[in-house]
Amino acid sequence: MTLGRLVRNRKLLAGLALVIVLLAVALWPQSAPVDVAPVERGLLRVTVDDEGETRVRDRFVISAPVAGRVLRIELEPGDAVRRGQIVTTLRPAPPALLDQRGRGEAEAGVETAKAALGRARAVSERAKSELARHRALTGAGIVSPELMELRETEARSAAYAAATAEGELERAKAVLLQASGGSALRTLELHSPVDGVVLKRLRESEAVVPPGDPLLELGNSTQLEIVSDLLSVDAVKVRPGQAVLIEQWGGEGTLEGRVRRIEPSGFMKVSALGVEEQRVNVIIDFEEPPESRGSLGDGYRVEVKIVVWEGADVVKAPTSSLFRQGEQWAVFVVDGGRARLRTVGVGRRNGLEAEILKGLSAGEQVIVHPADTLRHGGRVKSRSS
Repeated sequence: MTLGRLVRNRKLLAGLALVIVLLAVALWPQSAPVDVAPVERGLLRVTVDDEGETRVRDRFVISAPVAGRVLRIELEPGDAVRRGQIVTTLRPAPPALLDQRGRGEAEAGVETAKAALGRARAVSERAKSELARHRALTGAGIVSPELMELRETEARSAAYAAATAEGELERAKAVLLQASGGSALRTLELHSPVDGVVLKRLRESEAVVPPGDPLLELGNSTQLEIVSDLLSVDAVKVRPGQAVLIEQWGGEGTLEGRVRRIEPSGFMKVSALGVEEQRVNVIIDFEEPPESRGSLGDGYRVEVKIVVWEGADVVKAPTSSLFRQGEQWAVFVVDGGRARLRTVGVGRRNGLEAEILKGLSAGEQVIVHPADTLRHGGRVKSRSS
């Protein structure tokens, strides 16, 4: 073999070897990048989450007891009031005036009542005189006790008749005063029934109001509660006394509360998407003192998480790592750079974590949001590494 041919054969073998190496590199399995999370042991809470609204527990509405003109209300929302403090005044409306005929009848009624009173007084005076005379004769033994008793009865009856006539005269005068529109009705003062603040001023300027018209809303702003309208399917999981986490209330940290009552009757509410939903009001009390809530007031929005189940020492994994494998739950575990498919038993779960009853141990790494192309035994590499 000549030297030139040998050189050409070596070059050919070297090129063939390079092609084989490049082909091997190209066909060599690549590690798929994945996101991983650890399986942990610790606290797991299952909560029912929804929005809520604060409200003053006891509200007091000051309304007009009678028709009249309410004077300008100077108090503003947020102003403090004391029990018994005058919050507004009301001038009752005068009664309707009578027409000319009614006025004439009222004047005649007064005159008639005066005449009746004069006659009754005259009869009463005569009865008193007769009684005094018969008492003197009774002392002398001339008048019998039975006749004396009759004179006493007549005197009392005459006195009663005179008193009745006086009342009738006063009534007739009141009717005449009403007819002339001159009745001087006193101004009514409306008082606060509690120590608290003004929540709403429903009337501000001076105005004529009908009886029962609301004027002010008062309440103690430190006695707050939360009302949250839950879906009925969530409300059946809630029980009085369960702990509540109050978040997104505008201040720092998480406030604590407790369920006080689940209302027995639900109601229909249309959601923002136009879906009819059955809702149930759940009433929640704050567990912390008022000073920890900052300036949280009446009608403020909050987010509540009602703890319906809690485990202090459970094995848990992210719910984003779980997927269905037939009738069972499964995960991909990272083992030696490869994804290993494993079926697991799942217990309680919330939106972020799930209780693992079997199949996983604390400390193992699972793949979250596994791709549909991922297979058992496939090479994987954590994106964070």
